[in-house]
Amino acid sequence: MPLEMNANITDPDGFYSDLIDLHAGLSDEESHALNARLVLILCNHVGDPDSLKTAFELAAKSGPT
Repeated sequence: MPLEMNANITDPDGFYSDLIDLHAGLSDEESHALNARLVLILCNHVGDPDSLKTAFELAAKSGPT
């Protein structure tokens, strides 16, 4: 299953606001742990190993060098 790479969030500003609010008041450690839980929840939702591997590869390429 190919990954959707085009803008696919109907309310990007609302999404970003919700994401920032989710982290409000958290320490860096708590924020990192929250992100890890969120990634695992979303990976479970996707479920398809090929899609997840593609997402991992894309994320690794777009990170700091």
